Order: sequence, then structure tokens, then C-alpha cells
Amino acid sequence: VQLVESGGGLVQPGGSLRLSCAASENIFVFETMGWYRQLPGKQRELVATITSDDATNYADSVKGRFTLVRDAPKTTLYLQMNNLKPEDTAVYSCNINGVSEWSFEAFDYWGQGTQVTVSS
Repeated sequence: VQLVESGGGLVQPGGSLRLSCAASENIFVFETMGWYRQLPGKQRELVATITSDDATNYADSVKGRFTLVRDAPKTTLYLQMNNLKPEDTAVYSCNINGVSEWSFEAFDYWGQGTQVTVSS
């Protein structure tokens, strides 16, 4: 399974971007699907995740500004980012993980990452 991300780029403070993450195969049952970000020299941190039951979890730093939208039939996840701040600058990566309902094997897939830069 490949996760293909798009939508990153350069935006001014206060601006908006929408990231997309599309899985190459449909996965209808998973533990979480979500976005993480990483700055150079720092650990990867959670931005927002959603379960297959549509329960969401957001980092405190993005609550009220970022919103997850899931297109379940296409196993595609969007991250709408509004009121962006310079401290949101990072490489954003998509992840999906869980246990296969067919093989009962655990899976944990990552996208290649997309750069988001917030700067004037």
C-alpha cells in the first residue's frame, strides 16, 4: 500500500492550505489514519488522526485551525489547515495503521512527506 500526499507549499502567515493523502488500495478498517509533522532535528509529532469510526484527535497546537476530512470509500484523507503560523512549518507525513481484517497482520504505512512552509 502506498500513501500519496499532495498539497504542500509556501503560504503567508494567516493563510490556508489543504493536504491530501490517498491510499493506493482501499483500507476500510484501521486503527488510525492521520498526519504527523517533523522539523529538522526534532522528533516527529502528531498533528491529527482519525479512526475508522471517525473519532478524531488533534494536537493542542492545531485545535480550532486544522480539520480532518475523510473520504472513506476512497481511503483518502484531507487536512484543511487555516490560519497558518510560521511554527507550522514542517514536513507533513501521512500515516495509516492497524490490523488487517483479512490476514490479521499489523500494518503501518507512511507517505513520502510534503513540505509546508509558512513565511512572509
